[in-house]
Amino acid sequence: MPGLTGMHTTADRLWQAHHDDLRALATRHRTRALTPRAGRDFASNDYLALAGSDRLRAAIGAALARGVPAGSGGSRLLRGNDPEHEALEAEAARWAGSETALFLSSGYAANVALLATLPQTGDLVIHDELIHASMHEGLRLTRATALAMPHNEAQAFADAAQQWRAQGHRGRIWLAFETLYSMDGDCAPLADLAAIAERHDAVMLIDEAHATGTTGAQGRGLADGLDGRPDAVVLRTCGKALGVEGALVCAPAVVRDFLVNRARPFIFSTAPSPLMAAAVREALRICVDEPERRTRLAALAAEAERRLVPLGATATGTQILPLILGDDARAMRVAAGLQRAGFDVRGIRPPTVPPGTARLRLSLTLNSTMDDLAALAVALEAMLA
Repeated sequence: MPGLTGMHTTADRLWQAHHDDLRALATRHRTRALTPRAGRDFASNDYLALAGSDRLRAAIGAALARGVPAGSGGSRLLRGNDPEHEALEAEAARWAGSETALFLSSGYAANVALLATLPQTGDLVIHDELIHASMHEGLRLTRATALAMPHNEAQAFADAAQQWRAQGHRGRIWLAFETLYSMDGDCAPLADLAAIAERHDAVMLIDEAHATGTTGAQGRGLADGLDGRPDAVVLRTCGKALGVEGALVCAPAVVRDFLVNRARPFIFSTAPSPLMAAAVREALRICVDEPERRTRLAALAAEAERRLVPLGATATGTQILPLILGDDARAMRVAAGLQRAGFDVRGIRPPTVPPGTARLRLSLTLNSTMDDLAALAVALEAMLA
């Protein structure tokens, strides 16, 4: 074809900038690649080992047997609204103690929907600097003003709210934070933030991604007890401790209705699989029926601190222990060595974490045993020597 060679040359130039960017990442030891899962699990978010559980398999099998379709066939506002979605939302609201719940395809989509949709022009979003990337993505789309606060500094939230009001602003204040931070493993000063919300007539956007299932009565998370308050919107991810996928926004009815009418990630996305809705419902029931899973996870976390803190890991009191090594290359070198030794441990580098804080993210799950943990400590000590 005439001009075909020239077209290829143009395409080569088009992609050259991307090649250059990848080379620059490689120079800084920051390239990413997909690798098969292998070794003993110290990397996943399947904290309660539900992803491969017999109960979830049976629930999906039973759903197929009663005719639940694999696909939804469209968005929830078209023909994609399956009875399984509505059954899950009703049960999730009862479980959480919220007025309503809304099921979305992922925690990422849900956070983008919340931050891009709920705050309005003239509002202020005060957020922790270490919130999930999905929350930051929602803030890129918001019409409100956004202010980042030092990590877990409740007083900074209070001061920012007070100063903004003193400047004469009359919009709504929103406080956005996680309850259990995925890279540091520490917990938000939840009681202080709830008091600030009440004092300044603010609404909390609470991301419970890593606390759902692992903490709280019946696995409701660290925000257990805040559901039902008019100033609390709680996001509970289903793809971590619950072992499946999707996300539940637990909130007042007006929030659900507003999202259904205004949230583009909800309106214009194909609805989640009805089979996943059935599986999430069973996962919630497992959280209620099998509290011993949380007990076992807490015991594993305590033992991990005993063994790994002397090697440099940070004590967090949760199932996530960071071991900060600082240098990107060193973090990836130690992670690769542990993987060769049969342990699935991943190195985390900027921009996921701040520069100079490259680390091993040691994630504790019931897929690993106390013996696995002891063996990991021995191997890690040798790698760090």
